[in-house]
Amino acid sequence: MRAGMFDDDSMLRRVNRERSVAFSGGRALLMQAAHPLAFAGFYAHTDSLAEPYKRLERTAQVMHTIYFGEREEAERLTRRVRSMHSKVRGTLAEAAGPFPAGTPYAADDPKLLLWVLATLVDSALVVYSKYVRPLTRAERATYWREFKEVGHLFALTDADMPDTLSDFESYMDEMVNGEHIYVTPQARELSIDIVLRPPAPLWARGLVEAVNQTTIGLLPVPIRRQYGFSWDPARAVALHGGAEYLRRIVLPLMPEKLRYLPTGAA
Repeated sequence: MRAGMFDDDSMLRRVNRERSVAFSGGRALLMQAAHPLAFAGFYAHTDSLAEPYKRLERTAQVMHTIYFGEREEAERLTRRVRSMHSKVRGTLAEAAGPFPAGTPYAADDPKLLLWVLATLVDSALVVYSKYVRPLTRAERATYWREFKEVGHLFALTDADMPDTLSDFESYMDEMVNGEHIYVTPQARELSIDIVLRPPAPLWARGLVEAVNQTTIGLLPVPIRRQYGFSWDPARAVALHGGAEYLRRIVLPLMPEKLRYLPTGAA
């Protein structure tokens, strides 16, 4: 097999091979949609609205290839994504928080791309630390350093991205607590419909609700409040208890074929 972007000992593969980390995607999507320009550029576009789950599936396939596939294939797929991004641009039809009507947006804007990729990083680290094991600061720093190679695939330069883990944390704090985050009514409606109400058979609805509560509970508080999601101490206790049970009891006994993604198995 040809060389991949990362090897099996990389923090990026060790984190993202865990199936439980796949559930971080919903959190990341809600965070992305909380930025009006990112929502307009990546989610309110006509093609995305027409077939949202196909778009999300394609995105997941691209990221999986980057994490676990061959370098040449990852580069080919991201070239195609960059080409698609270059065609998505427009202006806000209505004012959204600090952004007045007429504010331009583009899917290949480095600032918007950084926010989208940063939510993937933050969400993966939050979910892994909660449901698999706490990560050391050195491990988190290594993960971010490796993930910057993913940013390069999407045409971000080193200057476009936070340099160190501390810089990344400062960036996330500024974004989550700053003026850029504003959940519009359209973002709230569409995001909740897509992320929290996916098509599922009757027997799976209990699992969907459990995942939804995890997604909501792990959101940064300012973003959770903007979406209008209710949360209380009882739910927080239930979330913590479920995470401890999975981390201490379930995962150690789970067969590798169930615990890890196929191409990410140790």
